[in-house]
Formats: sequence, structure tokens, C-alpha cells
Amino acid sequence: MKKLLLLPAILCLTNGCTEKPAETFTRSVMLTTPVRTGAERIKHFSGVVQEKHDISLGFKTPGQIEQILVKEGDHVRKGQLIARLDDADYRLGVEALEIQSKQLEDEVKRLEALYHSKSVSVNDYEKAVAGLQQLKVQLQVNRNKLDYTRLYAPTDGYVQSVNFAPAEMVDAGTPVINLLDVHRIEVETELPADVYLLRSRFGKITSQATFEQAEEMPMQVVSITPKADGNQLYQLKLAFDGKPDTRLSAGMNIGITIHIEGTDSLGSTFCLPLHAVIRQQEETYVWILEADSTVSKRKVVCSGIDGTGDAIISAGLNGTEQVVKAGVNALQEKEKVRVIDTESKTNVGGLI
Repeated sequence: MKKLLLLPAILCLTNGCTEKPAETFTRSVMLTTPVRTGAERIKHFSGVVQEKHDISLGFKTPGQIEQILVKEGDHVRKGQLIARLDDADYRLGVEALEIQSKQLEDEVKRLEALYHSKSVSVNDYEKAVAGLQQLKVQLQVNRNKLDYTRLYAPTDGYVQSVNFAPAEMVDAGTPVINLLDVHRIEVETELPADVYLLRSRFGKITSQATFEQAEEMPMQVVSITPKADGNQLYQLKLAFDGKPDTRLSAGMNIGITIHIEGTDSLGSTFCLPLHAVIRQQEETYVWILEADSTVSKRKVVCSGIDGTGDAIISAGLNGTEQVVKAGVNALQEKEKVRVIDTESKTNVGGLI
């Protein structure tokens, strides 16, 4: 009996009669960085190769039609002028900037001489040079707009229909003339409303077929339907800017990439995944990772949701932050966290 009573004491001594200290739990988080909406954005869409029968041609700038130089049934050659807008205002805009540019060039030359003689500061001289460069860029923009008042045939073909008459007003991209081309193929895709609204900032557009060793092919906009369908999508037609891959045929799926140029006016606006944003007591916050691996809550202004489902943050971020995008509702102020990659052993497939 005494031996049995001594057994617990012996076990206690052999195990040290001590409890292991509780392990500190460190929460794992995944990070994202704010995406500046004013920077260039890249959008990917799926398109379909179509037989290129009908090309809807429109001006790249709005205005009043001055001349329609073709009629239904006419055969046209690639590069042939087929319609013109009234370009008086666009021409005046170019002339005004040309005068300003000439005046500023003379001023820069004068300041350059004074700069070399150390009569003006480096700052004043550099400001004048930068101002001249900016004016030349704006002059080129106005020249482009003047060029856009002329509509040229993008390929050989036959005029199928003329949709407007001289003196009528048209918007940019509105189909003015339909051209029939039975020798080539084109690509059709559909744009959501948020991308359609940015059509004036479309930059480089490329396509890539789905089969092996397919190369990117440059594309050019043929037309954008100005009216949405029942799904609120706008039809975009693209032509190959060069010879397309000979393996392509009508009905094939093809990937479309559109580069959308940024604007300085949107430079302070950012996008974040919607689940990175929390709402508490009528205020909106995000969790920011600090240098000491702790998190802090920051108040931001969420002005809406973009077409991809991301939150639009219009105030509270500068673009350099590391923002927590998973598990935000469980975090505490100044809590120490462990950062995990999008792909990790405990996050298979990047699901959190």
C-alpha cells in the first residue's frame, strides 16, 4: 500500500512536476499592395475569331460630319479617305499651341544664354525647358485629334452602308460607314461597362491563340458598339495589325490583352481586394503591416467597387503600404503576425 502511495510522487519527480509554458500563437496573414488606378492597367478578355465580312468604321473623336466621300456599293482601297469631320476648332487648337510653342522656344533659347552666363538660376532654366517639353506633348495631342477628323479605309473592300449624312453630329466610335471585307478575319470580344468607359485610353492591344507556340499579335480597334446588350456588355471588334497566324480559323477562341493608359487625375486613388477592407461603426479601415511585424488599423475612404470587384480607395493610402488581405476580422491592434506567401504548404492554391 505504501508503494502505491509513493508511485505518484515518484512520477512527479521523474517528470519534474513542471508544466510546459504555453506556446505563443502568432497569426499568419497574407499581404497585398494597393494598385494605383491612375497607372497603366492591363485587362484580359476571351475573344472569338470571326470571318471578317463587315467592318463598322467610326471617327476617333466627336464632331460634325463635313463630307461623306463614298456611297453604298463603292469599292475602296486601303488608306483611302472616305469621310471628314469639320476640323475648324481642332485646327485652331493646333495653331494656338504652335504659336505658344514658338514663343516658348525663343524664351528657352534666351534663358539658355543667360544660364550659361550665370545670369539665371538652374531652377529657372530647367522649369522653362520642362514647360516647353510639356507644351510640345500637348501640341502633339492636338495634332492627333486633328488627324482623327479624317476617316480612312483600313483595308480594301466594298461600302456596305453609309449610316450618317453631312452636317450630322457623331460621337467617337459611332459607326459611320460599314465596309464589307470577305478576304480576312477579325476578332470579337465583349467589354464590361467600366472598361468601355475607358475606351479613349486604350493603348496597346494584343491577341494570342490558345495553341502551342502561339505568339502575341498586335491588334487595332475596328469598332466598339456604343450600346450595351442585355448583359450590359459592349461588343469590341479588332483587326490584326499585320498578318495573322495562318493556323487561325473562324470559331477559334483567342485571348485578348488591352493596356489602358493611366491618368494623373487618378493618381491618389487605389484598388484593394474587397475582403481587405473592414467596416466598423460606420467607418472603413484596413490593416497595415508595420516594420516590426505588427499590424495597425488605418482609416480609409472607400468610394465604391470597380468592375472587377475590387474596392476603390480614394483616401488614406499612399501606395507604399503592405495591406493584410486575409483574416482581417480576427486581428488586434499591434498584434504580431507572420507573413505567408500566396502559395505555401498551409495555403494550398492561395485560397486565403
